[in-house]
Amino acid sequence: MEFMVVAAVLAILVVIFLPRLNRPPRSPRINCVNNLKMVGLSFRLWALDNGDKFPMQVSLTNGGTMELIGQGDVYPHFLVMSNELNTPKVLYCLADQKRKPATAFTPSLANSNISYFVGLDANESTPQMLLSGDDCLTVGGKPVKPGLLLLSTNATVAWTKARHNRQGNVGLADGSVISVDTSGLQRALFNSSVATNRLAMP
Repeated sequence: MEFMVVAAVLAILVVIFLPRLNRPPRSPRINCVNNLKMVGLSFRLWALDNGDKFPMQVSLTNGGTMELIGQGDVYPHFLVMSNELNTPKVLYCLADQKRKPATAFTPSLANSNISYFVGLDANESTPQMLLSGDDCLTVGGKPVKPGLLLLSTNATVAWTKARHNRQGNVGLADGSVISVDTSGLQRALFNSSVATNRLAMP
């Protein structure tokens, strides 16, 4: 009798835990969402010490990156927030096959270590503006190149298949992160309150 009880308990445990062992590992997309939440929080913490402005609205002489916007580089905007970010690893998506994470902010941080764009016009007074997000975008069916991207609200923007299988993550100026497909991305762009979003693409 005792043997049958033990056998039944073992059978139940196998039924419960065996499917979990065969389950694939968690998606890098979840890690990506967490990264973008950290990025959004870092922007907001930096703004608390800088007159409620993100680095892109603060002059270089005051520790910001305003004069660097025209260059289209991404890394300076994150570099000035190194204290808030704590580690450059949060700037890298595990599904990004083109890049490798930086091990330190200086002297090695470059666009080649970053998986996320920066919304250059994002500010705290317009919470639905694009602040950051996956850089795996196409416009008019062509992959976006590094540098300054002017993205109008009616642009034919879409996610590529390369990173999250035609889906992606976008951080908004209020610190929230949304996971969206292409139609959701287009809605987020339309809801951003500006006719043209300027994005720095890594």
